[in-house]
Amino acid sequence: METPTQYNINLDVKFPHLQLIDIPAVVAANTEKWFNQTLSQVNDSVVRIGIVEGEFHWHKHDNDDEFFFVLEGQLLIDLEDKTIELNPMQGTTITKGVMHRPRAPRKTVMLMVETAAIQPTGD
Repeated sequence: METPTQYNINLDVKFPHLQLIDIPAVVAANTEKWFNQTLSQVNDSVVRIGIVEGEFHWHKHDNDDEFFFVLEGQLLIDLEDKTIELNPMQGTTITKGVMHRPRAPRKTVMLMVETAAIQPTGD
C-alpha cells in the first residue's frame, strides 16, 4: 500500500507588497514533496506557489474558482470525466464546485491564484 502524500500548506503571506518575490530562491529552499506557500495577497485573492510531486486528494471548493499555472514540470488535474494536462507556461481555471485531483508525476512548480478565504484542502 502506498504511503499518502504529506502536505505542507502555509497560508501566511510570505512577501509583503513592494518586496521582490524570487521564485528560484523559494524553490531552492524547499525540501518537501508537497509544499504550498502563499506568496502575496492581491485585494481579496492570493497568489500561491506549489512545489509538488505526487497526488493530492479528490476535493472541491464550493464557493471558489481556482487558477493553476505551471512554471516547470507537469501538473495533471483529474476531473470526473477527463484529465487536464498542464506543461510549462500553461494554465487553467477550475470552476467552483467541480471535483478535481491535482497530481504531479515529477517535481512541478506552479502558481495558483484563488480567494484568500479558500480552504486549499477542499470544502
